Amino acid sequence: MSIWKQIPKLAAALGLAFALAGCGVNNIPTKDQNVKARWADVQAAYQRRSDLIPNLVNTVAGYAAQEKSVLIGVTEARAQATHVSVDASTITDPAKFQQFQEAQDKLSGVLGRLMAISENYPDLKSNQNFLALQAQLEGTENRIEIARRDYNSAVQDYNTELVTIPGSLWASTVYKSYKQATPFAASAAAQTAPVVSFPGATSTAPPPSPAAAQPGTKP
Repeated sequence: MSIWKQIPKLAAALGLAFALAGCGVNNIPTKDQNVKARWADVQAAYQRRSDLIPNLVNTVAGYAAQEKSVLIGVTEARAQATHVSVDASTITDPAKFQQFQEAQDKLSGVLGRLMAISENYPDLKSNQNFLALQAQLEGTENRIEIARRDYNSAVQDYNTELVTIPGSLWASTVYKSYKQATPFAASAAAQTAPVVSFPGATSTAPPPSPAAAQPGTKP
């Protein structure tokens, strides 16, 4: 068959491809890949924090061995947070995602208590290894905050695509297997980031409002 006879078919195929692209047929998988990439950043940031903890615990234990309950709490929370994982294929499972977030929030809480006890140990506060680990942990908490924010932004963009036209049309036909991704939600124990409270930090929380008084009491 002459190549010239194939030209109309090729032109029609190219025209269809461009038309589909213009209608946003590729938007859902593209945004889905972006969500997964941002989730990988979140996992990397949390893993960096997890890798710092053993050295941090050992350093504190060398100066504050009597703080056994705090040290054990950090070690156990790290083990739990490491055990509970959510990969790119399960970020659409809200129950598993919540389990992951709760484990990480618990670890953040006990880390805050670990860092706070250094106030009672001047030698620990001035230890160069502790200071270096403290700085690395602060930087890691900032990375976690940024990674979570970028992930949530990607999730919002992707989820919106699934429920708005023309994305919803493709989601109900071509991409039926694609589900909404789960965003991070601020917990009561982690309203601000970095969530680790370091020595010398001051609270930025506003004072209680008079309107928050208990029923039956006068301001």
